Amino acid sequence: MLSIGKTKNSAHFGADYRTKTGSHTWSGAKEPNGSIVRSDALQKTYDTGKTKVEALKGVTLTIKKGEMVAIMGPSGCGKTTLLNTLSGLDSITDGDVEVDGVSLNELSDNEKTEIRAKKMGFIFQFYNLLPVLDAVENVELPLLLSGVKPKEARKRAVEMLALVGLKGWEHHRPAELSGGQRQRVTIARALVNNPAIVWGDEPTGDLDSNTSQEIMDLLCKLNIENNQTFVIVTHDLNVAKRAHRIITMRNGRIHEELPPGVLPSMEFLEGSMENA
Repeated sequence: MLSIGKTKNSAHFGADYRTKTGSHTWSGAKEPNGSIVRSDALQKTYDTGKTKVEALKGVTLTIKKGEMVAIMGPSGCGKTTLLNTLSGLDSITDGDVEVDGVSLNELSDNEKTEIRAKKMGFIFQFYNLLPVLDAVENVELPLLLSGVKPKEARKRAVEMLALVGLKGWEHHRPAELSGGQRQRVTIARALVNNPAIVWGDEPTGDLDSNTSQEIMDLLCKLNIENNQTFVIVTHDLNVAKRAHRIITMRNGRIHEELPPGVLPSMEFLEGSMENA
């Protein structure tokens, strides 16, 4: 089992990892069959004042603790909107989202922000690293914002950078790193708070094929060894085939769920929202 240092509560990855938020235990144990995320008839409508766009149309979904799930579909089908609503980044119009048995509808914006900061990690396509900070400063930033003492935050950030293969690169700024190295810094930042769930939005979309494979090797290693849940939006079949399950979407709805080894066609993925 991997670890990245200890705090008074817990700083270990793994199936036995537990973190408390209020009266709730973040473990996946509350949900049937170890599920950690559930949506029920989830709807999201964007209202511009002149037009309404139904981005999600009644999505019902269950994600189990420790799963690696890929979400695929044509551009505009609702993939990123689904990720944003499941993680609480975006509000929902109707339906419900539960994370570890807790309805996000029942939480204030501040409570959702706290859950994201302490219990979730995010990996995006374009890194979102602060260019004026070096690698270790970028990684330790979420810990400092969560109230971790600077000395402990620095220790955990250094250990996490070593874990993702960047020992010796701690004091390089993003401009001094390759694309793959920058994404490793992003992954280290996403994982430094020991999240139960990691959300990825095209995490390899800006990388070449060899670097993309290296990043997926790392994510799969962390998923297996630490029992962390990964939900990844991707267009890349080579990324999706590493997942335990592929969920395809079209027109704001789940189209089908595919078991390991079964991939959607390129014709489906390249189709527009209207003709998918």
